[in-house]
Amino acid sequence: MKTTVRHSRLVLNGTDVFYREAGSPGAPVLLLPHGYPSSSYEFRNFMGALGDRWRLLAPDFPGTGYSATPQGFDYSFTGYADFLQRFLDHLGVGRFALYLHDFGSQIGLRLAMRVPQRIAALIIQNGDIYEDALGPKYEGLKQVFELPEDHARRELLQHVTKEEFKAEFLNDVGPQLAPLLSPDLWELHWALMTERRRQIAADVLFGLKENLNWFPRYQSYLREHRPPALIVWGPQDGYMPQASARAYLRDLPDAQLHLLDGGHWLLETHLDEVVTLSRDFLVRHHAT
Repeated sequence: MKTTVRHSRLVLNGTDVFYREAGSPGAPVLLLPHGYPSSSYEFRNFMGALGDRWRLLAPDFPGTGYSATPQGFDYSFTGYADFLQRFLDHLGVGRFALYLHDFGSQIGLRLAMRVPQRIAALIIQNGDIYEDALGPKYEGLKQVFELPEDHARRELLQHVTKEEFKAEFLNDVGPQLAPLLSPDLWELHWALMTERRRQIAADVLFGLKENLNWFPRYQSYLREHRPPALIVWGPQDGYMPQASARAYLRDLPDAQLHLLDGGHWLLETHLDEVVTLSRDFLVRHHAT
């Protein structure tokens, strides 16, 4: 049964934060940290499809979407993990499940490593944490990372454009799927960009270099705590192909793995399949 998605705001440490919410305040919580170059908008349809039994929370990170862009905020993977922890604490959330997608996967895992006792389950969808299983598109990023830092940041900034946003959303899907990806995805998110936000985006992309050093830590967390996990993946992804999904089974051998005939943005092209798999998984691992 589809439920209403509510659009709300709160002030967190002086920052105006926009977030989407579906479900009852007393229901089990599923936290949905978004990726790049997106916002909580990526979860809009998924949330309404699960809000009958779960409370779904999807904030826009500062500097993205409809949230503010404060000076002095730590626009890094760690800074965003801090933000998520404050967001949950502000709303009085205790135990919760995590949906891990794109760089939201690494941000979410940094949060999980801090509060492992609060993690009920993981849904993992095209979020990379295994360097040896990265796709060919990552090679271009690694070449930029070899440049002097100032040069690398300037190079990355040149790629924060509307056309690059479009390329990120299409991201190697075949011609049968490309028409299912609405231009709203890149048009909306580009319309919300400012020069300050472009700089922030380039800085966060540069942070992927340091983030590679965290991959073994994420893997260690999974091995040690073995949270119940559903892996649902679109292999038509130049950054995170099928091998990136299968790599999770090294540390989560009991995880459910489902490879769908899609790409990086499955919630746009394979929503019904992801909803069905997520519902069955959450009923078993995070239902009360």
